[in-house]
Amino acid sequence: MRFQKLISSFFAFVSTLLLFAVPAFAEGTAAASGASDKGYIALAIGLGLGIAAAGGGLGQGKAAAAALEGIGRNPGAAQAIFVPLLLSLALIESLVIYSLVISFMLLGKI
Repeated sequence: MRFQKLISSFFAFVSTLLLFAVPAFAEGTAAASGASDKGYIALAIGLGLGIAAAGGGLGQGKAAAAALEGIGRNPGAAQAIFVPLLLSLALIESLVIYSLVISFMLLGKI
């Protein structure tokens, strides 16, 4: 129960941060207000990478824990668990790499 409350508060926090990062993607506001969007873009890069890394770390930790628990319960199934574990870890990591690529694209706008 405590873990679910922690996860729900984490997603509420992330949603609030994302609402404040929306102005980073607004076009034409810098000319109208005289302000620069570079700070908002830098904030979006930092938040995006941080959220992606945290989510990827949580996902990889949970996948590894489940695989190790399965191997601990049935050591004979280690070979059958190993390949799906590596595949799932690679897919989780690919999402973090996509976030890094998008951050580099945003970095080109600064």
